[in-house]
Amino acid sequence: MIETEQIETPTAESALSRLPNAPPPTTTELRSSIAIFEDLPEEDLAWLASQMKAVDLPPGAVSNYAGDPADYMIAVLRGELRAERDDGGVYVARAGRVTGMLPFSRLTSFPATFRVFQPTRLAALHKTHFQELGLRLPHLQERLVNLLADRIRENAAADKQREKMMALGKLSAGLAHELNNPAAAARRAADMMRKAIYSARAAILKLDRGGLPLESRVFLAQMECDWERKAGPQTPLDSLERSDREDETAEWLARHNVANGYEMAASLVDLGCTKDVLESVAEHVPAQFLEDVMVRLSASFTIFRLADEIGNSMARISELVQAIKEYSYMDQMPEQEVDIHRGLENTLIMLRHKMKSIEIVRDYDRSLPTVCARGGELNQIWTNLIINAVEAMHGKGKLIIRTKRDGRCACVEVIDSGPGIPPEMQTRIFEPFFTTKPVGEGTGLGLDLVYRIAKNHSGNASFESRPGETRFTVRIPFSAGAPIP
Repeated sequence: MIETEQIETPTAESALSRLPNAPPPTTTELRSSIAIFEDLPEEDLAWLASQMKAVDLPPGAVSNYAGDPADYMIAVLRGELRAERDDGGVYVARAGRVTGMLPFSRLTSFPATFRVFQPTRLAALHKTHFQELGLRLPHLQERLVNLLADRIRENAAADKQREKMMALGKLSAGLAHELNNPAAAARRAADMMRKAIYSARAAILKLDRGGLPLESRVFLAQMECDWERKAGPQTPLDSLERSDREDETAEWLARHNVANGYEMAASLVDLGCTKDVLESVAEHVPAQFLEDVMVRLSASFTIFRLADEIGNSMARISELVQAIKEYSYMDQMPEQEVDIHRGLENTLIMLRHKMKSIEIVRDYDRSLPTVCARGGELNQIWTNLIINAVEAMHGKGKLIIRTKRDGRCACVEVIDSGPGIPPEMQTRIFEPFFTTKPVGEGTGLGLDLVYRIAKNHSGNASFESRPGETRFTVRIPFSAGAPIP
């Protein structure tokens, strides 16, 4: 059962109350079906059976609707109940389980509709009998309280796991996007390179068959070898300058009877081919070969450029893969000497897709020594704080990440320019399940996770907030033996 506070509904009674009674449970049935009842004295079990309502439900029936008052403790004698929460969590109560309202529980209404998936028999005790239950069977009430505590722990752990899976899903989606861009660019460049190689080979074949002079062949080969070094990296041209250069190149090609001059001109301008280069080619190549030579040179220069594009794309993919490996501390000991700055940078790489319109300011004290920590957990801190800051700014604003010494601790500050946290909410920021986000956008576990991880590393987490600046501060002690100011 999901342990949470619910708003009271106007429904006077639960669906279970309205279901027709089945033959009451026997003491033998209770003892054999429910583990916490099996060693109860016969007279105590007889009293419990006499106070319980029994119902038999066919597949498809509903035992409780979402919003129904939680007014019964329910023992599942046979079969099972299932419910799905709005956030996708599924709860299953199988035979032998005691669920529903328990003594001292704060559950006020059922958070989901419980349906039957196979023939099911339930025995239910109304909450009005809880006081007498505590007086008659104090040892059973103690077991039920322990059961309630276990239920709260299980649901809290499930919610935390769900939060981690949601965060992992967001990271995975972002990484898929980040990896897809360079991968698509590399594939596109490879396709274009294949066409350029074919064009170059076809042009070379025509030149060989036509009998291009040896001096011209040597000139072209030398030009192709030296082109990347001589042309150097190309700076982007504004639209007007680019148009002028293309027109000038196309006109030169037309004067020298080179077909498709305007199509070739754009490619040559991209590659940094100037009018002086064209004149040099014309001086060393007989006129009848010039068209095939220009096709060859254009294709050859394009191959160089595409090789650079593929290399850059592969470098970007390698950077992301390395960041993933370091972010997760794959194949490394769980606790080790951790460079905080490397963890912050890897986290920023992982979250780059969320910060397209964010101004990031790094104010690092690079003299900070390492800390002895579980690096993957520290990265969870940075991830939650940075995502929290980005979402507070609605994806636009200024994010400052600062590191500094603070006594015997490394101090990390994540500062955003968002609207700030309302004063009435500030006392609850680190509470589990508390969130300032709209329903469905947060579980309230991110900052609780930050606080707990910092505490588990003998550190702490705090914050200050006002309109235009919210500052979260995490302090982690330096490693043993590190210099202390």
